[in-house]
Amino acid sequence: MKDLILRPHHGMCFQFYTGKGYSTDFTDHMGEVIKAFAGAPEQKVRLLSGIDLICESCPNNEAGTCSSQDKVMRYDKEVLKACRIPEGEVMPYADFIAQVRKNIIDAGRRSSICGDCSWDHLCGESAQRESLW
Repeated sequence: MKDLILRPHHGMCFQFYTGKGYSTDFTDHMGEVIKAFAGAPEQKVRLLSGIDLICESCPNNEAGTCSSQDKVMRYDKEVLKACRIPEGEVMPYADFIAQVRKNIIDAGRRSSICGDCSWDHLCGESAQRESLW
């Protein structure tokens, strides 16, 4: 199984996904990726700050560069720091999600990392839901 590149901050986004987002194409694609990972939690991910499989359908992806690059790079770095994971680390998806849940979400640190995200309100709405993982 080939390693998949995953932006570290998407480990938080996945856990609060509600089917809402930039566009129908984006949300449909993200839902498909989340379902694929749920069916293959052992899938290895390489944690890198850059365009990943979620970004493929994002309207902020401008020819391989994120139009919000500075902000999302900050999110990525803060997720890695909070989870004590070096950039470029390869690990099973389920292990990464568990680290994000333990070190960020359950620890009450999500808002300090990405509270200025335009989708922050969706995380607040779904915070009471049972985790997908």
